[in-house]
Amino acid sequence: MADCCDAKADSLARLRARQRGVLITVLWINAVMFVVELGAGIYSGSSALVADSLDNLGDAFVYAISLYVIHRSLRWRAGAALVKGVFQLAFGIGVIVYVAHRITVGEAPVSWTMVVAASAALLANLTCFFLLMRHRADDVNMRSVWLCSRNDIISNAGVIIAAGAVAVTASHWPDIIVGAIIAAVFLKTAVTVLRDGVAAWREDNKPPAP
Repeated sequence: MADCCDAKADSLARLRARQRGVLITVLWINAVMFVVELGAGIYSGSSALVADSLDNLGDAFVYAISLYVIHRSLRWRAGAALVKGVFQLAFGIGVIVYVAHRITVGEAPVSWTMVVAASAALLANLTCFFLLMRHRADDVNMRSVWLCSRNDIISNAGVIIAAGAVAVTASHWPDIIVGAIIAAVFLKTAVTVLRDGVAAWREDNKPPAP
């Protein structure tokens, strides 16, 4: 029995170590891409790029929180999922505010800057996605970070499409629409992560069966 318990403990420790290594890698990728996309978004006047950069910043926060709770109890990991959901909600609202601002400006963004920055971000987030895929079913904590990575790829593709539409139409509306869609993805993810976190929290706080 002791040998069985020791084997399970060793297996769990190896799993946590692999999770930690992956989370550190994707945290740094997202932190770098936040800086790159934010600079490109401000330079080009693209609400979609700024929204995408905030997505990367939000993910970096998510991964940092996930690292903090990786060796902690289910209650801690459930609480972390709730915090991540709140972050996603806040960033979604922030993007909506920025999109509203860009509508009032009415100037088309620089499309080639959007394409270059979004393409670099897409490659970075595809790397994150495949690194996290094998851990997506480990627990609520790892599922939430995988969902964030999946949404990043959708956002990057949307920015590239918007850039092409801006180049063709010379209008700011494709950029505005994609920025609004990214905000909606933020909000949808927030609801999913919050729901999973609440479910895990309730499960951990169930009274023991008599």
